[in-house]
Amino acid sequence: MEAELKALEEKITQFVQMNQRLRSENLQLRQQLANVQNENQHLVEKITGAKGRLEALLEKIPEDEA
Repeated sequence: MEAELKALEEKITQFVQMNQRLRSENLQLRQQLANVQNENQHLVEKITGAKGRLEALLEKIPEDEA
């Protein structure tokens, strides 16, 4: 009975440690996701700005009259 309790205690300890590691990893992944989402938004804004500038330049180019 003592051995069974000791084994159970060890399993509970391992479970708690794994739970703490997973919580920490989850927090890191959430932070990475937030960073990537912010970077993605920044890139979308840059692309939108570049698109607007290109469209403005294209409007300034005269069309060939054939």
